[in-house]
Amino acid sequence: MPLDLYAEEIISHYEHPHNKGSMDKPSISVHEYNPTCGDDITIYLDIEQGRIKDVKFSGSGCAISMASASMLTDFIKGKRLEEIEKMGLPAVIELLGIDPGPARLKCATLSLKTVKEAAFMYQHKAVDRNTKEL
Repeated sequence: MPLDLYAEEIISHYEHPHNKGSMDKPSISVHEYNPTCGDDITIYLDIEQGRIKDVKFSGSGCAISMASASMLTDFIKGKRLEEIEKMGLPAVIELLGIDPGPARLKCATLSLKTVKEAAFMYQHKAVDRNTKEL
């Protein structure tokens, strides 16, 4: 897909985010903040038998962070927690369709970092180094 089509998809997810909102009784919720850009996100997961049954996010931020959260929340529905734990930067680049570059990297990965932290915490596991570095 040409770069401008990826940009259109990012803008579409930013203007009309999927899964945005809160959840009354999530299995777990985790909040993260990106001080570099001011992005602020809370992820709510409804987990059933080790799978993401439903996911919501709330918060605010730049187009990259909010589009990434929208795309990621679509992508992880139905995934096993073990699959979530293994995800990294390549998954975000594939979802966005672009490499955000060093200046926007934290914006692009904030939602993934938050989702992964939630998956680890739900299972009472220590958050791994790769997740902490996102």
